[in-house]
Amino acid sequence: MLFYGVELSSRLMLGTAQYDSPAILAESVKAAQAGVVTVSLRREAASLQTGQAFWSLIQDLNVPVLPNTAGCHSVKEAVTTAHMAREVFGTNWIKLEVIGQGDLLQPDVFGLVEATRILTEDGFNVFPYTTEDLVVAERLLKAGAEVLMPWGAPIGSGKGLNNVFGLRALRAHFPKIPMVVDAGIGKPSHATAAFELGFDAVLINTAVAKAGDPIKMATAFKLACQAGLAGFSSIPMEERDMAVPSTPTLGLASSLSESFI
Repeated sequence: MLFYGVELSSRLMLGTAQYDSPAILAESVKAAQAGVVTVSLRREAASLQTGQAFWSLIQDLNVPVLPNTAGCHSVKEAVTTAHMAREVFGTNWIKLEVIGQGDLLQPDVFGLVEATRILTEDGFNVFPYTTEDLVVAERLLKAGAEVLMPWGAPIGSGKGLNNVFGLRALRAHFPKIPMVVDAGIGKPSHATAAFELGFDAVLINTAVAKAGDPIKMATAFKLACQAGLAGFSSIPMEERDMAVPSTPTLGLASSLSESFI
């Protein structure tokens, strides 16, 4: 799977916020064998000295970096943050967040489309954090996005895939567009379910960072992603409304007795 022409070593993307220590973060990224790590310019800019140490740690992990515009609530704020992130992290990739509703951190999809258009024209490769809305997805693609990042559930909620029907419809409607389920995944089984729906990758942060044992959880997510991807590519059987015996009826005692009558 290619994301803007880049093939990742793993389809598990891992956020770098909320870990108890830099050492736990580093070991979690290694345990997950993450293909990408996301970083927030806002957090790193809060303390220049801490930010430099953090950036050195991320560079030592030798994993592709996807900066984000977390915490931005307007197009102007998101575009400005993206430009600053490109200077700091040296990449055209940007995970674009334009938040429109504070309680659920729901994307402002109107601002998201506009910011995607502006940043694409400025040479960015945009990964827009969006809802599972088909119309919004179409507008984002027309604005220049080549990857979509629909939410599973609100950020940090751990509720899993809230709208399976909507996500399945989105996947089916854009079969060739790389898609990453972003936000809401709380358990490894949620990640497996996303791959079983045909999504190409998942982005996880809080579920690992706030686990009782983040490193062990990172390993669990790595295995869950592998299982989901393998299951989907193996073409699962179709569901049925009626039971079908897995053991042939030929040779049952009743059929044998009838043959001697």
